[in-house]
Amino acid sequence: MRTLESLLDEGASVAVEGWDFSWFAGSAPRATEERPPWGYARQLAGRYAAARAALDVQTGGGEVVREALTAAQRVPAVLAVTESWAPNAALARDALAPWRAEVAEVPDDAPLPFPDGRFDLVTSRHPARVNWPELARVLAPGGTYFAQHVGVGTAAALTDYMMGPQPHGDARSPARAAADAASCGLRLVDLREATLRLEFFDVAAVAVYLRKVIWIVPGFTVEGYRDKLAELHERIRQQGPFVAHTTRYLIECSRPVAPL
Repeated sequence: MRTLESLLDEGASVAVEGWDFSWFAGSAPRATEERPPWGYARQLAGRYAAARAALDVQTGGGEVVREALTAAQRVPAVLAVTESWAPNAALARDALAPWRAEVAEVPDDAPLPFPDGRFDLVTSRHPARVNWPELARVLAPGGTYFAQHVGVGTAAALTDYMMGPQPHGDARSPARAAADAASCGLRLVDLREATLRLEFFDVAAVAVYLRKVIWIVPGFTVEGYRDKLAELHERIRQQGPFVAHTTRYLIECSRPVAPL
């Protein structure tokens, strides 16, 4: 059993840029999370094969887009992505350079820097914020928004452990997303939800996760939450992995050729 100090040092030092979660796997997993049954990246590869102009919103380091493009039988003639955090945008430029993707650094809540109706495919995996009016605006008539969103109560057990009981509203609910999409003139095509098991095997993994997925415990730092991490270290040592659950939903909407 490693010491608390060595685990906290590691948790504070691991790089957290991008959306590559391979560090958690390794030869001895530090944390595990079930995957949704629909296979988002695989489906995205199929969508790319049929698209002419595609936009990925809040792409992180471009890892999911790169995976899908690599598997696609053909790729869109026009490819663009947005990202709000400069270190991630730099990773995305490198990851997507073989496809000559345009990488636009755009705040998550800002207007998209593209003309109306520019894309026949708009995608996003785990957007922090969803600007439905802007998504609808840049979609061409007949175009598709295809995305995997984070649902209500994701990792709530971890949030509540670290911060005390927190309220959980419906802002991330599938029903709310469907209603917001409809209010912008989009037609719902598909909506599926899954609840997935998330396990942490040591507090270094917890620290890296919370530094990487910043909305789970807003403002998290290892030093600021040292006491709770020490308490959690003892719990894991005595009781085994800390278990939480995540929710994900797949949503597909289309922009009608004629207004609804």
